Amino acid sequence: MLNTAVLVSGGGTNLQAILDRCVEGTLPEVNICAVISNNPGAYALERARKAGVDALCISPKAYPSREDFYDALIQALEERHTDLIVLAGCLVVLPGKLVRAYRNRIINIHPSLIPSFCGTGCYGLKVHEEALKRGVRVTGATVHFVDEGTDTGPIILQKAVEVREDDTPETLQRRVMEQAEWKILPEALSLISQGRVSVDGQGHVHIAGEA
Repeated sequence: MLNTAVLVSGGGTNLQAILDRCVEGTLPEVNICAVISNNPGAYALERARKAGVDALCISPKAYPSREDFYDALIQALEERHTDLIVLAGCLVVLPGKLVRAYRNRIINIHPSLIPSFCGTGCYGLKVHEEALKRGVRVTGATVHFVDEGTDTGPIILQKAVEVREDDTPETLQRRVMEQAEWKILPEALSLISQGRVSVDGQGHVHIAGEA
């Protein structure tokens, strides 16, 4: 089983997509060992509790320094023998020591086709505002491994979504979630749990069995 910890700061819609797949039995090799949020009011924690999953709030406000917060986060992950970390709307910047300890074992979902509309400060609704401002016809979502940069790690999966003329940032955000994010994040988890995902020396992802 792939012990998977999900880190989330808000509502947890992507978390719910994973939990639903676990209930359906389509992620048989995945065990959600914990849902961790930096935000005590995150609805994602309630989603976890309803699913019978260990729900933890580890907030930087509860620690005297950022380093103490990072240490507490790492300790919680290690105590649960975490194999994979999923960032599903997590607004906390991970420390380098955590990224190094879990090299190619941390994945993130981003609501655009990287390298478009990504990087520092480009998250949430801002991504869709920028896409509409630029006038693109197609956007989408990307699942990638996390490295020391922001949205710069190896790309695992992407899925395109059409942009409509009457879209607002809110309608586009919803459609990207429904048509892309909620599909490719569980799919990436499934592939990783089956041992089908690898990263070569050039930082490119290979998926075994893919045509």
